Amino acid sequence: MTAVHAEPITAERVEFTPYGDFESDCPARMGVDVFGNSWLPVVVYMLREGPMRPSDLRASIGGISQKMLTQTLRRMERMTLIERHRYAEAPPRVEYRLTEAGRDLLIPIYALGEWVDKHGPAVSAGLAGPDDEDD
Repeated sequence: MTAVHAEPITAERVEFTPYGDFESDCPARMGVDVFGNSWLPVVVYMLREGPMRPSDLRASIGGISQKMLTQTLRRMERMTLIERHRYAEAPPRVEYRLTEAGRDLLIPIYALGEWVDKHGPAVSAGLAGPDDEDD
């Protein structure tokens, strides 16, 4: 195996207030939870340009069931990432839009997109290679 000299990480470190005695108390777990839901970041990204109706969201995303979209939208609303606006029309019309917290999630979503653009091919190639069960 060849040693690789890596560039130093230049990300700015942010100091946070103490969060408790245990790692399980760490508020960063919320961030992991947000990105652990595979559809939530996709919905945030799709709403980046403005409000959308659920049917338009589903058509734009592709591969998401109506049930999963509904569950994701409800969860995002509880998390205050989106707002639901119901119009008093016949038939009723509903739109979802990002809140400030939801718009702020676009920053790590774009950063993750840059990471995937840069490293995705290597990661995919590594995953496609043979499994070394002896490791």
